[in-house]
Amino acid sequence: MSRIKEFNLPDLGEGLTEGEILAWLVKVGDTIELNQPIVEVETAKAAVEIPAKWAGQVRAIFHPEGTTVEVGTPIISIDTDPGAGPIEESTTGAPAADLPTPSAASLAAVEIAPEEGMVEPGLIGGAAPGGRTAVLVGYGPRTTAAKRRPRKGGVPAQAPTTPAAPAPVAAAPAPVAPAPAANANGRATGLVLAKPPVRKLAKDLGVDLTTLTGSGPLGSITREDVQQAASGTPAAAEPLTVTAPTTAAASFGADREQRIPVKGVRKLTAENMSRSAFTAPHVTEFLTVDVTRAMKALDRLRERREWRDVRVSPLLLVAKAVLLAVKRHPMVNSTWAGEEIVVKDYVNLGIAAATERGLIVPNIKDAGRLSLRELADAMTDLVQTAKAGKTSPANMSGGTLTITNVGVFGVDTGTPILPPGESAILAFGAVREMPWVHKGKVRPRLVTTLGLSFDHRIIDGELGSKFLRDIGDFLADPEAALLAWT
Repeated sequence: MSRIKEFNLPDLGEGLTEGEILAWLVKVGDTIELNQPIVEVETAKAAVEIPAKWAGQVRAIFHPEGTTVEVGTPIISIDTDPGAGPIEESTTGAPAADLPTPSAASLAAVEIAPEEGMVEPGLIGGAAPGGRTAVLVGYGPRTTAAKRRPRKGGVPAQAPTTPAAPAPVAAAPAPVAPAPAANANGRATGLVLAKPPVRKLAKDLGVDLTTLTGSGPLGSITREDVQQAASGTPAAAEPLTVTAPTTAAASFGADREQRIPVKGVRKLTAENMSRSAFTAPHVTEFLTVDVTRAMKALDRLRERREWRDVRVSPLLLVAKAVLLAVKRHPMVNSTWAGEEIVVKDYVNLGIAAATERGLIVPNIKDAGRLSLRELADAMTDLVQTAKAGKTSPANMSGGTLTITNVGVFGVDTGTPILPPGESAILAFGAVREMPWVHKGKVRPRLVTTLGLSFDHRIIDGELGSKFLRDIGDFLADPEAALLAWT
């Protein structure tokens, strides 16, 4: 068995199909140990450090940082027995047979999408049935017959001199002959190597691809080549003089637009929200509550000696109110499963958190069994881990009910969209001092607005209203609610 092992990007859970390499934690020549973290990968949910499957020495790294790689693609090779001596090389200087060579999948990933993300199967540049690579006619993997460049003068008399067997290949450039033979760089117009997004960018910027010399793999034209041509000295006056008069269009053109690839957390959020919004019939109800007593209770809690080092926020009381209300209305904590409704006796309470990578919803496992102090510690740890970008995929899976604290942005409330598989989500708005009728008189009170969205297939109006009312009752007078419900 070969001592050189290729390490494939693993499936980190939840149906992961691809990941972006954020940082390599090792380099070629490093000696590594079993389970030592070797690479940091951003999945659709979080940034994860992946450990090594073998101990040994790093022989090759197949993908640079910033590359998006499909699951199952080799990303690194490891010499599992470096003490056995150097690996023999052939007389030509090429590595011997036991040296790692990237598989077809890894080579395709590098050539097709080195920077701009993976291409979906079936599209140009993506995987096609039977393991082939779908390519446009005129570019793609080179063959020996395709290495010869077309002559500028074009000598028809020499065409029959090609062998009979490769005649179909030699005939392929024939449709190019009636077009202009070559541009100023000597490149035939039919052999431009560029991916569809690059071609579209060139069209938007008015750049003639046939005037460029590509700096990408196999001489392909990259996005940088097009942008440099658009901003630099014109290579050919004729095509640029046509687009130069469009001064008005330039004020609203691509040079004033930013294109952000949809990947990672943003891609997952978009997919989940679209699926949920058009699958579960949403209903949203609102309730405005006087939380003055709850805020005073939090002040008294902070003054207690055993709570002085604990982060106490209004969100803690909202979470406790939700957990107590679920015990009174367990149907709210359920999932629609097609032919049946799954009612869960545990609450994995999700807390929506805004991070630099986008919105994530980690959850506190079995939160209903925690004391108020344990719940406070769990929420603090959850938020700090999310802000650091270290939330694991396991902590973002299996949520049953979610709270989104839109009040931290100064927003009164909202109509939140259900996370897939959940039947209710609560929006907690900002706590504001407002005029309120209290004991028959208008007084300044601390007030907030709650917004509850729920799946109307499971939760009808009565159940949703009672659940929201109980949350409001707890926040209006938490001490009385605890005495009455527990």
